[in-house]
Amino acid sequence: MTPALCAVIGLLIGLAGGVAATWYYIRNSAGNVLTAAKLEAQQLKDNAAKEAQNKAKEIELSARQAQMKFKEQFERENETARNELKAHDQRLSKREDMLDRKLDTLSTKEKHLEDRESRLTQKERQVSIKDDELTGVLKEQRERLLQIAGMSADQAKEVLLRRIEDECRQEAGALIQQITEQAQDEAKEKSRQIVLQAIQRYAAEQTSDHTVSTVTIPSDDMKGRVIGREGRNIRSFEKTTGVDVIIDDTPGVVVVSCFDPVRREVARMSLERLVADGRIHPARIEEVVATVSKEMEEELIKIGKEAVQEANLPNINKAIIPMLGRLAYRTSYGQNVLRHSMEVAYLAQVMADELGLDGTIARRAGLLHDIGKAMDHEQEGGHPLIGMEFLRKFNESEAVLNACLAHHGDVPATTPYTPLIMAADAMSASRPGARRESLERYVKRLRELEELATGFDGVRQAYAIQAGREVRVIVDAKLVDDKISAKIARDIAKKIQDEMTYPGEIKVTVMREVRSVEYAR
Repeated sequence: MTPALCAVIGLLIGLAGGVAATWYYIRNSAGNVLTAAKLEAQQLKDNAAKEAQNKAKEIELSARQAQMKFKEQFERENETARNELKAHDQRLSKREDMLDRKLDTLSTKEKHLEDRESRLTQKERQVSIKDDELTGVLKEQRERLLQIAGMSADQAKEVLLRRIEDECRQEAGALIQQITEQAQDEAKEKSRQIVLQAIQRYAAEQTSDHTVSTVTIPSDDMKGRVIGREGRNIRSFEKTTGVDVIIDDTPGVVVVSCFDPVRREVARMSLERLVADGRIHPARIEEVVATVSKEMEEELIKIGKEAVQEANLPNINKAIIPMLGRLAYRTSYGQNVLRHSMEVAYLAQVMADELGLDGTIARRAGLLHDIGKAMDHEQEGGHPLIGMEFLRKFNESEAVLNACLAHHGDVPATTPYTPLIMAADAMSASRPGARRESLERYVKRLRELEELATGFDGVRQAYAIQAGREVRVIVDAKLVDDKISAKIARDIAKKIQDEMTYPGEIKVTVMREVRSVEYAR
């Protein structure tokens, strides 16, 4: 063998040994890897089984919890549905009971109606029978009357027609009298409504002036200076102003007295200025009184212009305006005459407008009707005549002159405006609160009404309202029933008519009330 061949054989043997060794190594390595893979696969399988088991337990637990929740919710809904059904059943039961009661009531009413219908049917039969009998009796009586009277049917008709004619004449006369009385009542009611409407549409404040004014003196020393040495200051003051000054022991007050309200106001203002100035002597007194008198004249013109403007009468003569201002300081029974004149003017205008007359003339006559009171203390005679003579100088119309002269009924009225002024004058003067004496009589009448009503048995309280035109009487419901209440109302009204004097009419209202009170605790 050649060396080369040997080398090739040796190489092949070496290769075969290497391959065998490699194969053996690979076989052993593959076995190890396979074994490790099997072990790892078994471990993964075991872990997966455990995890799947845990997951299954969690799913089972969640499913059980959800089932419990669904069960509880179902039970709650089921309970709510059962309660609603129960309430619905109760309502249905109540409705069934109500329907049963209504059905029983309807059955009872139906039975009553059937009974009434049967009775009415029976009564109709009886009435029909009696009607037939009455017709026969009347026919028989008519024949007997004709036989007895010896008249024919035509003669009987003539006598009957004559009798019916006489009866119709009597009824017509009574109807005419009734219509006449109704027309008079309606006219009275209409006039009353016009008067009430005029009163309701006007309202004004009232002030009460007096015949004396008081002036505050700061000290007794100043009071002595007002008197002056041997009384010369007070004598000079009284002579200059024409008032009486009363100084007594009353501390801090001096009284100025005079029936002329303008003169009294001038004296009051002058004395106040003298006291404030401190210089009091005859020359100073004359100076201050002259100044205040001039200011008062201007004030009177201002007040008169305001009154004319308020009354919307711009064409009043200038000489009349200060006299209207003097009325602001003039009172009649405590009522301010200027405000009274404004009231009369407005009330007269409202009534004139309602009656289709000239409201401006009525308002003018109302404003000037008492103008004589501004000068009646300076002239002789009554204020109507003085005022009429004064207004005649300024060419006032006949309606205004007659209203001024005749508003107290001393002379006849010649125009339709005079009765309106008289009515408005009476309303303004007699309304409650306008005059002190009227107010006292008014309060006394209300008290007498209440005392008269409370004097009856069963009456608990009585209240006079509506300015004494109505008496509300409250009776004891335990002692007085409805019939006795009506009798008490009649008796009170009759006693008021017999024992009291009052304008118009007084309404008596008797109230009987039953109150039942309980407390829920």
